[in-house]
Amino acid sequence: MSHLLSTSTSRAHAITLDAGGITLSGLLAEASPGPPRAVLVAIHGGGMRAGYFDSQVRPGLSLLTLGAGLGYTVLALDRPGYGDSAAQLPRGQGLVEQAETLHDALASFAAAHDTGAGLFLVAHSNGGKLALAAASRERGRTLLGLDISGLGNRLAVPMHQLPGVDGHGDWRRHWGPLRLYPPDAFRDGRRLISPVPETEAQEGPLWPHMYPEIAQRIRIPVRFTFAEQEQWWRFDEEAVAALRQPLATTAVIAHQPDAGHNLSLGWAARTYHLKALGFLEDCLLARDAAPPVRPTGRLVTAP
Repeated sequence: MSHLLSTSTSRAHAITLDAGGITLSGLLAEASPGPPRAVLVAIHGGGMRAGYFDSQVRPGLSLLTLGAGLGYTVLALDRPGYGDSAAQLPRGQGLVEQAETLHDALASFAAAHDTGAGLFLVAHSNGGKLALAAASRERGRTLLGLDISGLGNRLAVPMHQLPGVDGHGDWRRHWGPLRLYPPDAFRDGRRLISPVPETEAQEGPLWPHMYPEIAQRIRIPVRFTFAEQEQWWRFDEEAVAALRQPLATTAVIAHQPDAGHNLSLGWAARTYHLKALGFLEDCLLARDAAPPVRPTGRLVTAP
């Protein structure tokens, strides 16, 4: 995976994790000096790789470099069916299976690394589906919150325009106006492109029907960000209400100006990443400032 690190300014190095017998690859940037305040787990979208969050075409665009510099460990994983796991999972996995595989990988990571206050998931597009599914199936591990970009639950296009197994689909919708990206982003982006696994592509049109059941089991804070030029998902008032309604938690809805769907590859990447980290800080503050939990039940005194 060294080809994803286009300059020496990246603080990331390649990592592999055992996920219940499946090998997941990715990139890791560790907080230095000292232990991390928390771990950001970055989850890429469809047809991309972990390097989506480590853009090196301009200083400051990498979430891994930014997060590590601010005292967090950042783990960007290739989702099941991508990277090193593609050979083991040639058809990929369905969303429920992906969530279980992700939990296995995070358990392996936590067994060998300090995770600070816990894990915070930053996810893009199809990776947001996985983040939500994983949060709805917690295993007792401390998940602090979710920050999701490029995902809603009301499509802005007919289903036949969604990217399929053959890779077809309106690729321009992934980017929006080209002025929103550094020129080198497109050359570097080609290195990140990976085939969408068959199972993932087949399951894609089902998301609007899957979302309500997943959302009603989520208890941690969620922030959704829609780029100004988001073209796959609706984010009008009606669509946002439908996104919030089934959630069992409060959702923050944010809009990022001067950005297209591939937020972390554009000029707005640093701005968005700082806001995501700000939301993590809000989650940590809410935890630290929460009133103490008082024991329930009667106090029984000895005779």
